[in-house]
This record gives sequence, structure tokens and C-alpha cells, in this order.
Amino acid sequence: MKIAMLGGSFNPIHVGHLILADSVCRSLGYDKILFVPTATPPHKELSSSVSASDRLEMTRLAVMDDERFETESCEIERGGVSYSWDTVCYLEKKYASVLEGKVGLIFGEDLLPDYDKWEKAAELAKKADLILACRPHDTGLKAEFQNIPTEKYGKSPMAGVNLENFPYPHKIVQNPKMEISSSEIRQKIAENGAWRYLVTGRVFEYIKERNLYAK
Repeated sequence: MKIAMLGGSFNPIHVGHLILADSVCRSLGYDKILFVPTATPPHKELSSSVSASDRLEMTRLAVMDDERFETESCEIERGGVSYSWDTVCYLEKKYASVLEGKVGLIFGEDLLPDYDKWEKAAELAKKADLILACRPHDTGLKAEFQNIPTEKYGKSPMAGVNLENFPYPHKIVQNPKMEISSSEIRQKIAENGAWRYLVTGRVFEYIKERNLYAK
């Protein structure tokens, strides 16, 4: 079985995440996509008081109707800072009996300039199949996923790196460029804007029932 992971805060998970996962299955032949909500991201602060259990449950609700998709709670259960290296190592062991090849690690092109700052970046590129996704450059996704303070981590060592010149072995998924971000959804909810069809029906009902993200 070809398995890939898609990590993120999923705060909240939206249809863009699901479309990306579907694209990886269809264009690269993966059988299973594991959605991995982070506990504490290493390079950002979660921008809401929504709990880890809420983010985990929203992720579970979003993927439950597609047998190719599954929620993996290992980072939240592990707690602390979430590193992709640790999760890939964990998944290798968990799925050793069925895993075909390397674990795939899906992330967006907006993260490429700071990839060298990741935990064991060079080793990770050998251990996992890096799967790079296209993303629009004007949706705020970089801030949503990175939020890296320059004074703490320094200037990006790979400024200007993109899908064409990323220096590590990788695959590129031809996914639709969806102009959707979790931060945009949170803002629309807080401002009573239109967001109903940016998330699945079950996630919509969960957010409404618990009054998440509202001011």
C-alpha cells in the first residue's frame, strides 16, 4: 500500500485539503492519505483558542466518507512540538507490514524556502518521498502554515526556491490551485461572512454547534 501523510493545524480543515489529497491519490497513485493534525507546530503559533481535540474531530468528520482518507492522531497524542521527521518514523513502524516504498510527505510550495530549517531536513528527504503541491501565492497560506519570526530563526537559507529548483529529490502533484485558507475561513466566521461551502457539511455543523471561531 502506498501511503502519504498530510500534516497541518487543520484549524479548520477545508475542502482544499481534501482536493489536494484526492489529487495525490489520482495523479501519483497513492492508496491512503493520512491527515495528521499537529499538536504544537515548530514554526508558528496556533491562531485560535480552538482545542486540539476540536481540530482532531473536525479532521475525522471531514475525511470519514472517503475510504482512501484516514485521520492519524499520533502528533496530538504525542504532544509537544510536532516534527515531520518523528511522524514519518512513527508511520514507517506502524504500517511496516503493508507499506509499499517510502511514506509520502505532502506539503505546499509556499514552505520550500524554509525547508532547510526543518528538523533533520536532509535525512527526511531521503527517508520520505517529498510530495510538493502547487499553491496560490496570494491566499495567506504561507502565514497560516509557517508564521516564522525572522529574529528567532534567521533569514531563510533557500530564499527564491520554488518547485522547479527545489534541491532535494521530490515529486510534484498537479493539484488545482484552490484559493482557500483556514485563516480566511476563521475570519469569515468571525465577521459573519460566507464560508458554508468552504468546508464539508459535517465540519460546518460541528463549527456551528460549538460556536467555534466566532467573536
